[in-house]
Amino acid sequence: MFRRLTLQTTLALAIVATLGACSTPASAPNTVGGVVAKAKNLSTFNQLVADAGMAATLNGSGPYTVFAPSDAAFQALPAKTRDALKNDKEQLKAVLSYHIVPAHVTASAKAGKLKTLQGSDIALARAADFLTVEDALVEQADLKAGNGVVHVIDRVMVPPRKK
Repeated sequence: MFRRLTLQTTLALAIVATLGACSTPASAPNTVGGVVAKAKNLSTFNQLVADAGMAATLNGSGPYTVFAPSDAAFQALPAKTRDALKNDKEQLKAVLSYHIVPAHVTASAKAGKLKTLQGSDIALARAADFLTVEDALVEQADLKAGNGVVHVIDRVMVPPRKK
């Protein structure tokens, strides 16, 4: 009898432990920086964030919404522009900051203007099932993180020149 009770108790504890592990949320990255780092199609953006010294920002408390250009978007830039960004850290920071909004903005948000970390406004628009930000199309929306959300876009947005 004692042996059977011990076996049942052990089995019950094993089941509870297993079910408890199943109910734990998937190990989603805690930060938008983590989401960007894990996304295979955002390796260029991730590297440029590191080069610009902005990783701490994306790993901060937020909330942040990042409109992250895909690797293909960076490849579509003229080589001269890519080289200029790599060689001018301040310009690189300005361009990357133009892709970051200090708020939590999901794909279901209303169209309108959003203020970026860079200080300029960007326009969020919707046409049927398509979501755009400025002239960029959101290719992959709502990659969730603990401190915000990441949307993958098909273009690199360049901030307006300040006068």
